[in-house]
Amino acid sequence: MKIAVPVKFVPDLVEELTIDASGAALDTAWLRLIINEFDDHAVEQAVILKERGGGEVTVLSAEADGVDDFLFTAVAKGADKLVKLTGDFSAVNNHALGKAFAEAIKAVQPDLVLTGVQAHNDLDGSLGPLLAEYLGMPFVGYVAGVTVAGDKVIARKEYSGGLIAEVEVKLPAVLGIQASETPPRYVAYSKIRQVMGTAKIEEQAAEGLDAASGVTVSRMFQPESAERATMLEGSPEDVSDKLIGIFKEVGAL
Repeated sequence: MKIAVPVKFVPDLVEELTIDASGAALDTAWLRLIINEFDDHAVEQAVILKERGGGEVTVLSAEADGVDDFLFTAVAKGADKLVKLTGDFSAVNNHALGKAFAEAIKAVQPDLVLTGVQAHNDLDGSLGPLLAEYLGMPFVGYVAGVTVAGDKVIARKEYSGGLIAEVEVKLPAVLGIQASETPPRYVAYSKIRQVMGTAKIEEQAAEGLDAASGVTVSRMFQPESAERATMLEGSPEDVSDKLIGIFKEVGAL
């Protein structure tokens, strides 16, 4: 089985984010990027499937600071091939990124595409459904376990209240991974350095990146703090009446 895992890097929310002079984008001068957490789980799930039934795992990423280190780490975990898309991705949205990934994934001819179910900087939709559309494949999101059954996979989804659903999908397909079956494994840096001497990153130019294909941001701003919290006391009926009054006052009803 061939498995493709496109990953994206996102701003590190631990760092303080600042807005540039335009007021419509983040200042990238000191912006630190890290791997999207859900994409890290997608890589782990791909390696688990390979270990369980054999196959080949290809990890793809767009050019960004720190990408090479993560790609080599993916090989240290068990990935086989690495692809880095080159180009100006500074203002690219998920529609454009999805089209670039789709072209690279078509060359891989995978049986299964795994990607993180979402990222905290998705402004124009998650990458998984967009990829599925561009590739002409079915999509199942919020997956927390995958089992291969011949030319199909069984995607495990978890719901609140302890409910679990299993969805059978015919291959090839795209799955949005919410959590891998086991947490992403730790790899010692010594093993990563060893991999750097043997693994190769294939670079592919991403042509025709259209930054205007998604949403247009007109303004960004830091959340404004204000004393607007109102504590409602009384019986459930009293609280309900007060809420309705507040909603009417602000024009929500």
